[in-house]
Amino acid sequence: MSMVEPRANGRSGPVAPAGSGRHILVVDDDDRIRELLKEFLSREGYRVTGAAHAGAARRMVELIEFDLIVLDVMMPGESGFDLTTWIRSQAALSKTPVLLLTAKGDPDDRIEGLSRGADDYMSKPFDPRELALRIEAILRRTGGKLM
Repeated sequence: MSMVEPRANGRSGPVAPAGSGRHILVVDDDDRIRELLKEFLSREGYRVTGAAHAGAARRMVELIEFDLIVLDVMMPGESGFDLTTWIRSQAALSKTPVLLLTAKGDPDDRIEGLSRGADDYMSKPFDPRELALRIEAILRRTGGKLM
């Protein structure tokens, strides 16, 4: 059974059932934002896994292959900037696209995130439709994880 509803790209059509799309890891310490992103991106046809902090994300990426990581910067313990640097230092993960999604939106923060290896940087508050389109564009350019 397929649902038909408008997608973020403005097209209507069948929404892929969960599990048939690219796999995205959403890392955010705010439970509400993480759950909203999981729900929205699942409706867009992505498989979505959530992590509440960098330590949980590290464990997950060691066990599961993700096509893209959406990462908050300001989290307790290790920051999203530091996790991005670690991701880029790991041979098995170095090509996995990272999109930073954070309340830290001034130019110095954007420069910091992109210089650490993020593929894109988006400030909160945000429109989930824009996030979905940015994810779609990154995956279109990179094909997801390049190994």
